[in-house]
Amino acid sequence: MDKNGLSSFLLGLGVGVGIGMLFAPKSGQETRELIKNKAGEGTEFLKQRSADAKQTATEWVEKGKDALGRQKNTLADAVDAGKQAYHDAVAQTPAEGVL
Repeated sequence: MDKNGLSSFLLGLGVGVGIGMLFAPKSGQETRELIKNKAGEGTEFLKQRSADAKQTATEWVEKGKDALGRQKNTLADAVDAGKQAYHDAVAQTPAEGVL
């Protein structure tokens, strides 16, 4: 969740609680309990969203590491092939001064 989404959520939560208190036909104790419960729900929602975001980030990091590892192996294979081609070419060339 980005900053704008979090800000919007918190703003909406605050406005909803405020309007609920104005129009609530409940006693002060009941209203406080309701606010406490809603705040707990909001906290749980934020915890779940942050856990989801962390999981997604971890998955992307792992995918990046895998891709980097594959590229490293491909590059190493290409370097080895180039070295072998050079050694093969040098081995086939007659030595200088030998006729």
